[in-house]
Amino acid sequence: MATPLPNPQQLVVHGVKWLTPGLKVKRYLLLIPIGLLPVVIGVALLVNIRNTDYYDWLEHRIEQLFHVDIADMRFYLPTGIALIVLGLVLILSALIAVNRSIVGVISPENLETLPDVIQRKRSLNQGARIVVIGGGTGLSTLLRGLKQYSSNLTAVVTMTDDGGSSGLLQQQLGGMPPPGDIRNCLVALADAEPLMQQLFQFRFETRDDNDGLSGHSFGNLLIAAMTRITGDFEQAVEKTSEILAIRGRVLPSTVESVILVGMMEDGREVTGETKIVKDTSPIDRIKLCPEAPTPPQEVLDAIRDADIVVLGPGSVFTSVIPNLLVAPIAEALVATKALRVYICNVMTQPGETDGYTASAHLAAIERHLPSLPVGRKIVDYVLVNDARPSLDAMDRYAKTGADVVVPDTELIKSMGYHPITGKFLSETQLVRHDHERLSLAILNLWQSRKTKRGSRP
Repeated sequence: MATPLPNPQQLVVHGVKWLTPGLKVKRYLLLIPIGLLPVVIGVALLVNIRNTDYYDWLEHRIEQLFHVDIADMRFYLPTGIALIVLGLVLILSALIAVNRSIVGVISPENLETLPDVIQRKRSLNQGARIVVIGGGTGLSTLLRGLKQYSSNLTAVVTMTDDGGSSGLLQQQLGGMPPPGDIRNCLVALADAEPLMQQLFQFRFETRDDNDGLSGHSFGNLLIAAMTRITGDFEQAVEKTSEILAIRGRVLPSTVESVILVGMMEDGREVTGETKIVKDTSPIDRIKLCPEAPTPPQEVLDAIRDADIVVLGPGSVFTSVIPNLLVAPIAEALVATKALRVYICNVMTQPGETDGYTASAHLAAIERHLPSLPVGRKIVDYVLVNDARPSLDAMDRYAKTGADVVVPDTELIKSMGYHPITGKFLSETQLVRHDHERLSLAILNLWQSRKTKRGSRP
């Protein structure tokens, strides 16, 4: 809904408020009309306006005092230019002083770098419209990189997490949507102070694990409280976004209460994301219960209007596919004209994707989308890491049963996708995607596509 325009009376009232004592802007605002005076006189000299009595009087006085003819080009040309420059300098100085006075109160930390801050925010606001679909830590990792290049970000988050603090809140508050992955994305996109970000991620540890508080993160509790105050989970996320001053927005893939159900290769059905991940049997398929949840309209609009849509990175069965099981999201992804990219995981996940190559991840996604139109794919490009972690990292992961995802690019091509390989991993204690390299690879793909389309006759 468009914001209504203020009426003239409101504009006058707001304008008069700038003259309130103590604002320390009146002196600078007064400089603006003072600066306009030499500009007007300078322009009058340059265009040789002589149709007023005042001009005739001024011409006569100057000629008497200085014995100069103001109609002489040697006088009016340099004098007019000098007066215009003087007036513009006064006006510019007044505007800078007003801005510094206001910023010094509202955001003193940006006072000395105000032009850089404005330029950067303008640049980010003109960045590509990017939608990232997924969940877990992979999604928040990518968002940290993309927010350096655009503020037009929309994170669409899976809502099937039933473990940890999110699972406890669902039990304690009667089916509240899980806030954990939402919280991680909000913090990843935050422009707030680092202390505020640490506060949102703070997790309580108490002496008694049964007191109802231990294990909860502060951010999850805040979103839960906001949900009760506003009466709506989406509004709660929106209000929390304002607190963290995030770049972009975070949306749930659905606000309906959904449960992830895994159909295992041994024929059993396992209910709940946490139980599915812990089960020793390989996953054959997953489904949502109920099977036809609806997404927020904002999600579908964002995908339709996007320049780039990214799937992943994240657990293919528990972070990526659950979003696509919300049928309207998959349909919007097929129909969008945006550049569509899938980011394949760097490492396999024990109990979920043991032995999976990059093409196997894609095959798992396709297996869950049987109604795709003939010849249509859910994505265009697949980003695959082709670098190997260090031997120490490989040894650590081997103990957990994880291994590097093999970049079988030829098989990916035979499936109708365009693989893009590169060193996309980052090693700390964990082997994860490097958000900077991923972001640059995605944006370079988009720029290359724009260039090719622009060069067509």
